[in-house]
Amino acid sequence: MTTNKNDKFNARTVSEEGRSIVYLSGELDLSVAPDFRLVMEPLVGDSDVDLAINLKELKYIDSTGIGILLSILKARHSMNASFSVEEVPTQIQKLFDMTGIAKFFEPQENSQ
Repeated sequence: MTTNKNDKFNARTVSEEGRSIVYLSGELDLSVAPDFRLVMEPLVGDSDVDLAINLKELKYIDSTGIGILLSILKARHSMNASFSVEEVPTQIQKLFDMTGIAKFFEPQENSQ
């Protein structure tokens, strides 16, 4: 398990048999984008592992954060590797719906 933590954003990675889940909490915006990229970089390139991002504890995401999620999706798609976004909070799901990106993520569960 790896953790990247600062005052307003946390990314915690849990790896289990053939699957890595990155749990995000706090606010994913321009100011923490480099931290998030550092956490994701080694995971994105490993096509042998199913990759998921859990947003249950994420309070806010801006266009930079959405852009990173889309770049991960594109990279994983080009490698024919799985990528999912799980437990999207209602307020973030609304943003995904408004921007038209919800169809790309197909979350497994929505939390209230």
